[in-house]
Amino acid sequence: MHSKPQLLAWLTCDGVHIDPGSGKHTLLGVFSNIKARQFPVTHPFMVWFLTISDCAQGPHRIRITMGLDPTKMQQLLDRTFESQSPLQRINLINEIRNLSFPAPGDYSIMIDVDDEPILATSITVSN
Repeated sequence: MHSKPQLLAWLTCDGVHIDPGSGKHTLLGVFSNIKARQFPVTHPFMVWFLTISDCAQGPHRIRITMGLDPTKMQQLLDRTFESQSPLQRINLINEIRNLSFPAPGDYSIMIDVDDEPILATSITVSN
């Protein structure tokens, strides 16, 4: 039996700097909503930063989907990552480019690891 991956952190930000000497991550411009003057709007660049633990050793797959209607989610990310041990804290930096929002509202975001949902959240887009 293996434990389900645990999400320790989820942040939306403008960028992540990794110090070459220490390996520490500095998150730049953390935000939780988007304001727009008109719709549709395209956000040019953001980073979804996640820290995950309790992943069994070996390869894993993360998928992130988003939508205004939870029954019509659009896949934004599908990638693999490696875990050295279930005790490892894995920082995943996901660059999201040119994300379109057709209308204002609360956009649902779902994160799955190995087809197990680990987070359901939302981002508010308003004018």
